This record gives sequence, C-alpha cells and structure tokens, in this order.
Amino acid sequence: SFQAGTVPFTPARFVTRTNTCGELRSAHVGQKVTLYGWVQYQRQGLFLVLRDFQGLTQVIIPQDEAHSHLKELLSSAPLESVVRVTGTVSPRPLGQENPKMPTGDIEVKAETAEILNSCKKLPFEIKDFIKKSEALRMQYRYLDLRSPRLQSALRLRSRLVMSMRQYLCNLHGFVDVETPTLFKRTPGGAKEFLVPSREPGKFYSLPQSPQQFKQLLMVGGLDRYFQVARCYRDEGSRPDRQPEFTQIDIEMSFVDQAGIQRLVEGLLQHSWPEERGSIMTPFPSMTYEEALAEYGTDKPDTRFGMKIVDISDVLRGSGVHFVQNALSYPHGSIRAICIPQGVKYLTNKDLESLKESAKSEFNQCCALGALRLLSANLLEAAGLALRDPTAFHFLWVVDFPLFLPKAENPTELESAHHPFTAPHPSDASLLYSDPTKVRSQHYDLVLNGNEVGGGSIRIHNAEQQRFVLEKVLKEDSEVLSHLIEALELGAPPHGGIALGLDRLISLIVDAPSIRDVIAFPKSFRGRDLMGNAPDYVTPEELEPYHIQVSWPLEEKEAKKN
Repeated sequence: SFQAGTVPFTPARFVTRTNTCGELRSAHVGQKVTLYGWVQYQRQGLFLVLRDFQGLTQVIIPQDEAHSHLKELLSSAPLESVVRVTGTVSPRPLGQENPKMPTGDIEVKAETAEILNSCKKLPFEIKDFIKKSEALRMQYRYLDLRSPRLQSALRLRSRLVMSMRQYLCNLHGFVDVETPTLFKRTPGGAKEFLVPSREPGKFYSLPQSPQQFKQLLMVGGLDRYFQVARCYRDEGSRPDRQPEFTQIDIEMSFVDQAGIQRLVEGLLQHSWPEERGSIMTPFPSMTYEEALAEYGTDKPDTRFGMKIVDISDVLRGSGVHFVQNALSYPHGSIRAICIPQGVKYLTNKDLESLKESAKSEFNQCCALGALRLLSANLLEAAGLALRDPTAFHFLWVVDFPLFLPKAENPTELESAHHPFTAPHPSDASLLYSDPTKVRSQHYDLVLNGNEVGGGSIRIHNAEQQRFVLEKVLKEDSEVLSHLIEALELGAPPHGGIALGLDRLISLIVDAPSIRDVIAFPKSFRGRDLMGNAPDYVTPEELEPYHIQVSWPLEEKEAKKN
C-alpha cells in the first residue's frame, strides 16, 4: 500500500464508504460494506459492475419480491450513473470466479442502494479500447479522465513527483520555493505570453521558466532550490507541445557539471516507478559533435545502432562526378547509414519515402538523422524488432556550442541554450576573440531520442554577462539590469537543470502524446476545447488596460452576424 510519511493510505478514511471497489477479497467474506462508484456494466437486471478510482466490484441484484424496488432501481440505472450500494460480501459461486479481476473471487449482494446522480446519454463510452477523436476527448475531458489509462498516468505522475520531492528536500536539503508567474520580458528564447497591466503600454510576461529567479535565489544564499514549476511559451501550433507545461526546476550553488549530473541520476533512480524496472547509473555521456556525427541529431535514440558512417575515403577514388564535387568542398564528406536487413524488409514504396525524406531535408545537418529514424520506423512496421519498447536509454549530451548562427540571419548569433550559460573553462578566452568557437557548460538529458531535461552552469560574473548580452547577442542589457546588478553583489558560482515532467511521464507510460499525461491539456492549436478558451472579452473589460482590439475585416462581419 502507498504510504505518505508513516501513515498508511486508507481509502475509506474521512469518507462515508467502508471500502473501495478495488480492495475487497475473500478475507472480507461475511462483512457488510458500503461502496460508492459509477455503474460500468449492467446485465439483464442480474448484476452490475461498480467502478471507482481503485477498481471494480461485481454487485448482485436481488431477485426476490421483497427487494423488487431495489431491483428496479439498480436495473434501470444508466451506465456511468453514480450510486451507493450497501450489502454483504459473498464468495462467487464455484466456477464463476474471475482471475482477471483483483476482486474476482467475491461479489457483493446488494441490500440497499441509492442513485446519487443519474447519467444522461454519453458522448462516448468510458473504455480505453473504444476509439474516439482527440477533439471529442478534450471537449469532455472530465469523462475521459475516468478511463483507466488516464487514471493510471496521473496517479503515477503524482507518485513520481512526491518521490522526487522527498529525494530533494528530505534527503538532500533542497528548499521548495514558489517563484512569480507575473514578470517581465526575457531576451532571447521562446516567445512569451503577455499580460496587460493597468499602466498604459506596460505588460507583464508569463515566464518561460523561473531561470532568473532561481539564479537570484542563489545570490540570496538559499544554496539549493527546487520547484515543480509551471512554465509558459507562446509557440503557436507545434506538434506535441503545450503553451503551459510543468518542469522539475533545480538550482545549486558551488556545483559543477558533474555534480548536477550525479544529482539528477540519483533523483531519477530514487523516484523511478518499480513496475518499469530499474535504471542503471551513471548515464553514458556524448559530446554534441559526436551526437551529430554518429546520429545526425543532438538527441540520439541509442536503443538501436544504424549509426552514420563516413565513407569519404572509400569513394574518394571513384569516378562519380557528384561524389567528387561534394568532396571538393572544405569539410566535404560522404556519409551513409547501413540499414540491417533492408533488402529483406523494405519495399519499393519504403525506398521512395526515404528518397522523399532526403529531398525534403536536403542541405541540412539533420538529414541523415531524420533518415535513420524513418528507416527504423519502416523496419519496425515491416516486422523487424529494432527498439525495445520496455527499454529506457538515458544519455547526457555535453559540450554544446555556446552560440549558433540565427536561422533568419546567419551573420548574427543567438544563444544555443540561453544567455545565462557559462562558457566552457577551456574556451573562456575565445569568448572575446572568436565566440563562434566557444563551447558551453550546457548539458541535455536525453531519453530514447527525446530531450527530457536541459541545464547549465551559469555565468556568475557581471562583466562577462554584460559582454555576452551586449557585444555577442546585441541585446539591450538594461532589460536584465536587476540580474547584472545582483551578479555584482556577491553571486556564488551556481548551476542547475530543468526536467520536462510532462515529456518524462509520457515516455515512462508510453503515451502517444504529452496531452495524455496532463489532466487538462490544450489542443494542438493551444485551445481549451472544454471551456472554449481563449475567448472574447468586451471593450468595457479591456478599458482599464488601455487596449483596443483591431479586428480583421472578416471577423468584424462575423461578429455583426
């Protein structure tokens, strides 16, 4: 049984039921019990199956004349109605036991019952195997939450967070601190949501992470900070992303990269669900350059091979014109992927899809990485077992570049991580002479080809921070004057990491989307389909914020009609 501290979890405590629908066993035979739950199944007025958060119990409906009212009541209760049943626990008749149900050896013979809330016709059945559109599931999220799959995911999420909190706070002295969600714009990074204020032209921003606050907590001498942090990014329509998400946010003073990595490995090992097996530490590590060279991505899936290999030397003497042309460029090379049993498993149609993928990714570093993953998908679709779905391969990716060319203007630089990341100690002098060659003290945690965490050792020197902002990134350092001033007032060396909780949980439970491990997620387009948010507000409501909406012509006409 689950335990919080030293007090055992008792589902009947504080409530009027005597037991849950998932806990009755042969040892309870003869006891009078009161159960509450939803009607999951009812058969010809003979019995029904009652469901609550913990499981199922079969309830026998009495057939004698003395209980005719009770029979009528339970037989006519629509599925998913909420009922209370009081009765006696009895063994199931010989041969009628159900080994697939934890409560399959017993049944409850109903004596009294009450329909607490009758359910009208449902928009879909509450069963995992019934297919329904994601839009319908999100519109009726409170119904979808009754499904065993979502119940299991959310309860596992709760247990994992509780275990992480225990590891950090109770075992390692971290302080759980809530940081503000109303702040100001941060230079660089993802777009932030704006929140109007009553001061004309002034807006708050919802932080994309508590980055500045956790650094300021280190300046404040808290030494070890932790938070289950809500974060916000206005990234528009991006697949499998959420405008609001949760991260396990961590910062420490007087720490190096190895210290953060060992902490996170211990954290995950301590909180890892037992039913998912064990994870081995320390996690392997790979440089950014190695990841790109061998896997074509900075978040490699190391559950399978098919590494990228350089075959330039093999083809250097060939007479093929396009090969020689490619090799004539500075740093030009010919690289390939060997697809195991490709001839046996891949069809002509598969080969065409690989060609199309190569064309669409042409002239990009990630082209071979995308082809590698597509090849793996095609091989598995054809029946070759390539990636173990029960395996969890963690990997640290380190030594990222500190800066990258901007996609829209390659002559300008942007932070590969964020502007507060410290340069690699070996490359510190290059920051002032050739910043494009500087490696960073940035590290990512990858799980099965998905980034589940990222962090860095921070700049704790005010002059270096000002130089990065003003001279390298061409940003106005005045926006961050509060942080720069703090760095001048006795800031300790510090670093940290943030783990993406939604992504981590979705990988642990093998959910197809992070939306399947969030209680009330937004749609692909960032909308709440249940409450219809975002929504319009009236001009009167906008007036205190000195805002007027400029409507596109077609929307003006739509609002008139």
